[in-house]
Amino acid sequence: MRTTLTLDDDLAAALKEQARLADQPFKQVVNDTLRRGLSPVLAEAESGYEVRPHDSGFRPGVDPLRLNQLNDALEADEFAGSPPQ
Repeated sequence: MRTTLTLDDDLAAALKEQARLADQPFKQVVNDTLRRGLSPVLAEAESGYEVRPHDSGFRPGVDPLRLNQLNDALEADEFAGSPPQ
């Protein structure tokens, strides 16, 4: 399909640079970029990066719902110049 598309100058420059670096036609770079943007599943599959969660848990006595309070206390102690408790 042939259509007219108006791009912002910064986007056009970035796409032209990408086309030059990849030694591909500008049209192909624009199409590939739009496909990746419109298809998050394809973009994730191409990235090759996979997160593997690990359940490390907390030590006994550590309440995960109070971690922000611990962080605040440590920051307050640091600000006051006193050693952490």
